[in-house]
Amino acid sequence: MIFNIQRYSTHDGPGIRTVVFMKGCSLGCRWCQNPESRSRSQDLLFDARLCLEGCDLCQRAAPGVIERALNGLLIHREKLEQQHLDALTDCCPTQALTVCGKKQSVQEIMTTVLRDKPFYERSGGGLTLSGGEPFMNPEMALALLKASHKQGIHTAVETCLHVPWKYIEPALPYTDLFLADLKHVDEQKFYDWTDGSAKRVLDNLRKLAQAGKKMTIRVPLIQGFNADEASIEAITNFAADELQVSDIHFLPYHTLGMNKYSLLGMPYSAPDKPLEAPALLEFAQRIAREKGLTATLRG
Repeated sequence: MIFNIQRYSTHDGPGIRTVVFMKGCSLGCRWCQNPESRSRSQDLLFDARLCLEGCDLCQRAAPGVIERALNGLLIHREKLEQQHLDALTDCCPTQALTVCGKKQSVQEIMTTVLRDKPFYERSGGGLTLSGGEPFMNPEMALALLKASHKQGIHTAVETCLHVPWKYIEPALPYTDLFLADLKHVDEQKFYDWTDGSAKRVLDNLRKLAQAGKKMTIRVPLIQGFNADEASIEAITNFAADELQVSDIHFLPYHTLGMNKYSLLGMPYSAPDKPLEAPALLEFAQRIAREKGLTATLRG
């Protein structure tokens, strides 16, 4: 299941790219900018600012799940079933209520991807799988990577690598670039902020390096989690010494995805302000350069 296809992207690998966003992730990062991607099934988003007073189309489409209260809509998310999501899809005229996620075949997705093949050829771009975590859908990820390679299209995967290695390994011959997150090397800190295992991620990174796959390491810098000199140095040392990569991207924390949590009826437990630490960012770039890495800051 996917939740978006973004064409003409220039920030998700080299050149001009089409990014296919796939649903499903095994982590629960506090700062996640795409919380609608966590579930492998569809999600219901509600933006009260767009809701028309007096309209009852959604209430009629999903009785017992949606009701109108004095202060707006009341959504009983615990009662949501697939039949309700089907009925609510394209129900709202103002898009106050939207259903996130749809099933598309590999052929349907590739039809969109192939529209821009001339741009890929001119710019060195291609297809990027993102999410969520693409390898949570290993069969579809593999099929899309294979289909792209058959067409001579460069492939990249944005991945947190928090999946069993058996989900990743079949895709190795068809993946030209791994844009791999390295959030932390400390097991407890990683678990406290992501509900996951740093060991699983580090083991998968080592296996990618052993397989000789091209990687760009991406480090989201989050205050309270890893936005400190000791954490940055440990992450950079691992990338340089154990993985022997050449490129590392530092991504300072921002809050652009915060509003999505309220749309999903979810709490937001990450910092409520962006990271403002120019001296720390300079340290990160300097320590990376000292280890022989090309360091890039990404907004």
